[in-house]
Amino acid sequence: MRYADRVQALLTPTEKKLFARINSPVKIQNYLDTLSINFELNGETYHSPRRLLEEKTAHCMEGALFAAAALAYHGEKPLLLDLQTAAADDDHVVALFKQHGRWGAISKTNHAILRFRDAVYASPRELAMSYFHEYFLEENGKKTLRAYSAPFDLSKFSPEKWVTTEENLDWLAGELDWSRHFPVAGRKSIRSLRPAAVVERRAISLTEWKRNGKRAL
Repeated sequence: MRYADRVQALLTPTEKKLFARINSPVKIQNYLDTLSINFELNGETYHSPRRLLEEKTAHCMEGALFAAAALAYHGEKPLLLDLQTAAADDDHVVALFKQHGRWGAISKTNHAILRFRDAVYASPRELAMSYFHEYFLEENGKKTLRAYSAPFDLSKFSPEKWVTTEENLDWLAGELDWSRHFPVAGRKSIRSLRPAAVVERRAISLTEWKRNGKRAL
């Protein structure tokens, strides 16, 4: 049985109706953009795509898992890309897709940066590096992206384990974190990075969602 068939067999009629409708990366991204950010006010979560639909909120990894599940539903590879940072910052996770021989990314974030990438990148590394100059600390402009993962294929796990489970997927976050990663640059290059300019640091302060679940913009 195809992986797409296995995913489809697990979904409820309501879930199938939604997944059938969001049949392209752009439509998946547009749907994710309607969901408020999961600020994890009651503790850390790693919700499955089913739990995301129940809660109607998502943070970056939850959004990436949902996007990967939607891609899998339509017969595409469910791939994640993990962006790892210096200790002072937070990692980011996106779902990868490929169109016309080029790579793009679906991303859930609350900021004006680290967002959707059109499929114009020649390789996962080229795509990952497109996030480099957007990844910095607001308070001092220090650039923090340090490594990116190889495409992480979720189809090596049964869809029951991550698409429809009600359990927290902290184990999957661990698997992704410990998967193969590549440095963005050598130590000498990292030590000589120029901080982001003040105008860039002001731009990062823009957020899309408030903690009360209402849109800020």
